[in-house]
Amino acid sequence: MPTAPTWAATWPTAPVKGDSLACPFHDWRWNGKGKCTGIPYARRVPPLARTKAWPTMVENKMLFVWNDPEGKQPPAELAIPRIEAAFDAEWTDWTWNSMVVDANCREVVDNVVDMAHFFYVHYGFPTFFKNVFEGYTASQYMTSVSREDMMGETAKALGGKNVLQSEASYYGPSFMIDYLKSESPGGLVVEGYLINCHYPINENQFVLMYGAIAKKPDGVTPEQASEIAEKFVGGLGKGFEQDAAIWKRKSRINNPLLCEEDGPVYQLRRWYEQFYVDAAEVSDEMTDRFEYEVDTTRAVTAWEAEVADNIAKREAAVVSGTAHA
Repeated sequence: MPTAPTWAATWPTAPVKGDSLACPFHDWRWNGKGKCTGIPYARRVPPLARTKAWPTMVENKMLFVWNDPEGKQPPAELAIPRIEAAFDAEWTDWTWNSMVVDANCREVVDNVVDMAHFFYVHYGFPTFFKNVFEGYTASQYMTSVSREDMMGETAKALGGKNVLQSEASYYGPSFMIDYLKSESPGGLVVEGYLINCHYPINENQFVLMYGAIAKKPDGVTPEQASEIAEKFVGGLGKGFEQDAAIWKRKSRINNPLLCEEDGPVYQLRRWYEQFYVDAAEVSDEMTDRFEYEVDTTRAVTAWEAEVADNIAKREAAVVSGTAHA
């Protein structure tokens, strides 16, 4: 946690006063270059009153701070993309949550290629799943249909079995933007953006922060639109909680045993490694364009059979219960 050189007070709670950041402990004022510009109760500022300054960026109503162990400035291609919806009155404001997860933060990034967990954890099954890694970006493109036997929170909020389009991209090792579009059987369309950002506390613990906005659907009252959007955002948050429950019980394994349909795990980790070595050690194989589309045919066939079997068993249990009543 960054601290002020005076009494080691931390910066995150420091208020902005004028053009300076004010230390919350003794109100020393610091400008954007790390120089102390004033001390309200002192006659003069000590000549050594300087602290480290970090490059910052404000985008999508969020503040970003760049930290480079080698002291280099952020490359232009790593600039955070603008989300126009974040400034549109037809969309909700950001809703944010955070949690501390007792796991290595690589577990979060592995989800980019993990097609199968969407069925077993999030109660939907992908009918299309593709990954593209290039430069600083790792992307996932997915079409998913909600499970009829295990309706998730988002599907319930939208009225039943729905089709979800997702385009999720990591910009660097720890900031992801996911555009989602969900269409229900009745034709109701809801769009949203999900942000996932995280930072390590230590090797086996990290802070996960996630936020979401949603477009207020057309054809309904303003009150209904806000309610639908809020439920959609809430459903996205539930998804992270489902993941976190598993991450906390996982071990960090560098060479997991995989099948073909588990996706390009090793290629993703090779891409991810570029952020944990000096810039001079980044190799072409870490940043070269890589594409992989999972053949979902076998998975969808098996999952459809499992869903049908679960529904049949549930209906049989209801009939049996009625017969004994």
